[in-house]
Amino acid sequence: MAAKKKTGAKPAACRTCKGTGEVSVPVRVGRKRRVAGAQTGMCLACLGSGDAPTD
Repeated sequence: MAAKKKTGAKPAACRTCKGTGEVSVPVRVGRKRRVAGAQTGMCLACLGSGDAPTD
């Protein structure tokens, strides 16, 4: 008899990064702190996995 596969539910996507694992942060330059562009980085809520944190 063959072992059955468990079909678990797919984890929910992270609300902060919407499941991508990356977030963009505006880069500010100059004395008036104007926005010069955006920089992407790892999402700290899900640590780059894209799955919603459990607790």
